[in-house]
Amino acid sequence: MSLNLEEKKAVVAEVTGQLANAQSIILAEYRGMEVSDMTVLRAKARAAGVYFRVLKNTLVRRAVAETPFAPLSEKMVGPLVYGISDDPVAAAKVIHEFSKANDRLVIKGGAMANFVMTPKDVASLATMPSREELIARLMGTMQAPVAKFVQTLNEVPAKFARGLAAVRDQKQATV
Repeated sequence: MSLNLEEKKAVVAEVTGQLANAQSIILAEYRGMEVSDMTVLRAKARAAGVYFRVLKNTLVRRAVAETPFAPLSEKMVGPLVYGISDDPVAAAKVIHEFSKANDRLVIKGGAMANFVMTPKDVASLATMPSREELIARLMGTMQAPVAKFVQTLNEVPAKFARGLAAVRDQKQATV
């Protein structure tokens, strides 16, 4: 079933809206995948906050034409599913994890702003920790010196208290 002109304009506008805040786009060929597998993949993508859709390549080319993702147009060939995400790692993680279990989903490439990725680059991106995990690591690293400083400051009165207790015990033992 083909789309009429108004429906095509609506799809291009929807994809353009998604691209406005997007950090990454991942392309994967889904040739031969079963509907049930695609449904599972859509659910995983939705849970991760990834815009995931099968789209006509010509419509996506129009949507990315004036964006930093324009160089990706060369890779838009064949039956493709598009994962668009605000988190640079989320789309790559979802599609990469699913492609490991389902050999019919083949990652064709991806893009971040002004950078086109090969399938190998997408796999590397997918193995990176998420933004939240990186922030947690950074906070732990930043907090460690402060915690050690506080521990050191607390050790001075504790050592003094232990010294007084030892003197008291020694005096009690001699009495």
